[in-house]
Amino acid sequence: MSKKTDQEWRQHLTHEQYRICRECGTEPPFSGEYLHHKGNGQFVCVACNNPLFNSSTKYDSGSGWPSFWEPIDENAIIQKTDPRHKGGGLEVICAQCESHLGHVFNDGPPPTGLRYCINSVALKFASDSSKDKYL
Repeated sequence: MSKKTDQEWRQHLTHEQYRICRECGTEPPFSGEYLHHKGNGQFVCVACNNPLFNSSTKYDSGSGWPSFWEPIDENAIIQKTDPRHKGGGLEVICAQCESHLGHVFNDGPPPTGLRYCINSVALKFASDSSKDKYL
């Protein structure tokens, strides 16, 4: 869990990363770096490098944000009710550092039927050939 102070998070993250990860912000739809990303590897938390999603579970949902049908491990994330979100999704949080990542909805593809709609700003990509860079 998060042990950093607010000031330490501000020093560790860029202004936009802080706004999204620590203040539960959202990047504009269709603007994220990883929306159309096709590389093979893992998407990790930008704040703590916790592995979150495999590229093999990424798909084009048409929502405007990178979408995945399942996390890398059920313990990698926490889902909780988000009273600020009017779309009915549950908030998705990094289980390691409690950074806001995005939301999950029940309108995704098989086999899970879930759509993890994640802000690109909250992610880093570690390609299969360079995974050790972040992990």
